Amino acid sequence: MIVAFSVTPLGVGEDVGEYVAEAVRVVRESGLPHRTDAMFTSIEGEWDEVMDVVKRAVAAVEQRAPRVSLVLKADIRPGVTDGLTSKVETVERHLAE
Repeated sequence: MIVAFSVTPLGVGEDVGEYVAEAVRVVRESGLPHRTDAMFTSIEGEWDEVMDVVKRAVAAVEQRAPRVSLVLKADIRPGVTDGLTSKVETVERHLAE
């Protein structure tokens, strides 16, 4: 499964990069395949391991912010691996045609 999620601290002002970095650090330390862009972090793995990482990422931000917003989108497709790369490669292949 691939989960794209965004953790946003609320009540800490406009500059939230240092808080978001705490969540991304948890993802990177998980060892699971992942990508971070300007809006979301995507992570790939089995249901329990991915959801555990999301939960820990939220908890890392909760330690420093009075309120946290979580947006999550999941692609649940058993048997598919390396979806983070293969989905993008498919789109790039079509663009190159």
